[in-house]
Amino acid sequence: MKTFNPYSGLALMTCLCFSLMNGSLSAAEPSKAQQAQISRASAEMAAVAKRWLASLSKEQRAAATFKMDDEERSNWHFVPDFVIKPNGRRGLTIGQMTPQQRIFAVTLPATALSQRGYLEMMSIRALEKVLFDIEGKDYRDPQLYYVSIFGKPDPKGTWGWRFEGHHLSVNVTIIDGKKFSVTPSFFGSNPGKVTDGNLKGVEVLDKEQKLALSLIQSFNKEQLAKATIDTSALDKKLLQKSVIKEVLTTDDPTADRGLFTFKGISFADLDPAQQKKLLSLINVYTSRFRPEILKGTRYQGNIKDGSDVSFAWSGGQKRGEFHYYRIQSKTFLIEFANTQNNANHVHAVWREFDGDFGRDFLSEHFSKHHKK
Repeated sequence: MKTFNPYSGLALMTCLCFSLMNGSLSAAEPSKAQQAQISRASAEMAAVAKRWLASLSKEQRAAATFKMDDEERSNWHFVPDFVIKPNGRRGLTIGQMTPQQRIFAVTLPATALSQRGYLEMMSIRALEKVLFDIEGKDYRDPQLYYVSIFGKPDPKGTWGWRFEGHHLSVNVTIIDGKKFSVTPSFFGSNPGKVTDGNLKGVEVLDKEQKLALSLIQSFNKEQLAKATIDTSALDKKLLQKSVIKEVLTTDDPTADRGLFTFKGISFADLDPAQQKKLLSLINVYTSRFRPEILKGTRYQGNIKDGSDVSFAWSGGQKRGEFHYYRIQSKTFLIEFANTQNNANHVHAVWREFDGDFGRDFLSEHFSKHHKK
């Protein structure tokens, strides 16, 4: 029996068979009440996407839309446009839209992100103007963010979208209007904390840093020794990348498990207060998204089970000192780096080893609906 490959031509999109912490991909189904919330969120998202697409000209629509199986789907980036070779980003920029179209465009991520996540997204865009004032470079532009639609928006359909620019990549995949994938999810900030001007004091990713510093500062000597990792062995591989290198997964279409053999300290080696703090830190990343959206992911909400989670740290333990951490489980990976501009330039990413861009959900979907 032949199975349709949802991303034919891309080796990274081959059919995946794997188990989650508590069983198979479809073992834990949402309750009826949860599914109703998921369906409403899916319908809201599709309605906004349709309205935005309807507002576009034929030429704009051609630039903004792609087939669901287009290779562009996994061609994500978090660096400025000029770094992306050979042709930069694809999609339609905010700057290429009319005022009305811009309103509809920024409403699309608002259907997926929580209030805090949306504020972070818009603040990241606002900081591009801060960088422009500092550097005077034309690629520092709050309007240089791209919207892309993959497939046909449908409240009960399978499709996806991306909102992306410097220091930001929001990728959402919807499967049959019933399931969501929200990774890779990248939020960055430069400056990490604004030191002057009318935005002085603004710190976009403060929780991601404060909670982690509090956690590492609570470790005893034995715990610290287990948690601390040396990433120098990876430098050779990282230096071969053309993108900014602190985040070890970079912007590869898949997160390579082979990069993360040194995992740090296990959840079981933390005391109850530290375990609670680590789960809170994980959920800073998940809670950038609406609860209704998270209920449609494999986690069905914030992550509560830390049994297979590990935490790794490198660098200083105080503000103003370069540092890096990562959190990983069998299914997901979180990386945080603050190693540029005197430790005032932050990169933070949430990825899934087998589920970025909904690969595993899509494999299941197509195996059920496209058998030949």
